[in-house]
Amino acid sequence: MNMNIAVAGTGYVGLVAGVCFAEVGHQVMCVDIDKEKVEVMKAGISPIYEDGLEELMQKNNAEGRIDYTTDYQKAYREADAIFIGVGGTPERSDGSADLTYIATVARQIAESVVKDCLVVVKSTVPVGTNDKVEQFIQDFLVNDVKVEVASNPEFLAQGTAVYDTLHAKRIIIGSESTWAEDRLMEIYQPFHLPIVSVNRRSAEMIKYASNDFLALKISYMNDIANLCELVGADIQDVAEGMSYDERIGAKFLNAGIGYGGSCFPKDTKALDYIAKQNGYALDTVKAAIDVNKKQRIMLFTKASKRLITLNGLKVAVLGLTFKPGTDDLREAPSLDNVPLLLEQGGADIYAYDPVGASNFAKVYPEGKNGNGRITYVDQAAEALEDANVCFIFTEWGGEIKAIEPDTYKRLMRTPLIYDGRNIYKVQDMERAGAEYHSIGRQAVMRKEVKEISEHELQTH
Repeated sequence: MNMNIAVAGTGYVGLVAGVCFAEVGHQVMCVDIDKEKVEVMKAGISPIYEDGLEELMQKNNAEGRIDYTTDYQKAYREADAIFIGVGGTPERSDGSADLTYIATVARQIAESVVKDCLVVVKSTVPVGTNDKVEQFIQDFLVNDVKVEVASNPEFLAQGTAVYDTLHAKRIIIGSESTWAEDRLMEIYQPFHLPIVSVNRRSAEMIKYASNDFLALKISYMNDIANLCELVGADIQDVAEGMSYDERIGAKFLNAGIGYGGSCFPKDTKALDYIAKQNGYALDTVKAAIDVNKKQRIMLFTKASKRLITLNGLKVAVLGLTFKPGTDDLREAPSLDNVPLLLEQGGADIYAYDPVGASNFAKVYPEGKNGNGRITYVDQAAEALEDANVCFIFTEWGGEIKAIEPDTYKRLMRTPLIYDGRNIYKVQDMERAGAEYHSIGRQAVMRKEVKEISEHELQTH
């Protein structure tokens, strides 16, 4: 049976969920406080960059299965289910989750619903939050209706969020009654996907445990990569050898300059905080946090050892977003490295990203910034032209990974490349005559640099 579903929040979680619910046949109303954003979505324009999302918005807008509003009372009043997907649970300075937005929506729901309703929290929240949300709603409930709260954490990845929702490996639902479980089962029946039904606290923990496990895997490989450089091993060869073990698998074995985005950094800190609040130390998660923090500036550290100064040098920066396929900058390594290049280095940065430059310019406007300058360009070649050094922060496929190794030698004044995503084979960069520094692999030095180093050693 198709249901009337309201979705609170139109960020990655809320908007993708709402559009996908409409796609499988439900009637959806998405709620946001931003009037301009609502008008943009009504016109079929996605406020976020996400593959396939805008096409589905336009399709379901035209077919009348989805609408957008700032009138939360209208949206919640007759809803069979209300999904809370506010963008949402940002971390406080101590690592705890800020639940202010969720509390605001919970109170609005309590004051608006006029019939029995299931409230579903999709936002990532600390264990026990759903209990508090249900009690909060009961405290402010205006009408004599049944409202229960269920947990339904999302497992989408930015850049593939629509596909991840429609073709999920599993749907996790956490409920405390048969009524809530049955209603959630009914909502997800049209997806024809495996459903794992547990209690609310287990559902909340599944989300954190899953994200933090992946963060651990990434951090472990980065730690091993750093050791590989010291002992002369190649992390990509090591990862390939590991990947054949089914207990380990092939995913999340790529070494680089750390994880970013809206989930892993926040969720590792949140789970570490939850453990401390309960008198327990999650040493493995704490180690992942520490490794990632150091890994993010690994390229700048290498460059600082190699160069006397970056002052006045033209520095090409390729990739600004935390990963390809999104315009999201949250916890992107570029946000750690660009300030160092500007303030400590005094570099003249030419930055390229196919979709993230405008967002980055809101933080670092074009022109003079601190001791350096930043210019945004429309093509990678513009950034590389006459550059003294190049940093690769995001592995955009057709735009950055497609750059041939000899292009660096041909365009740059000094082909000195720091690759944070290991997108090139070491042998290819060596043949191209570039000096190439990556993660977990031996550096490729230009012939003239090697000769200088050998001469200096002989004279000492």
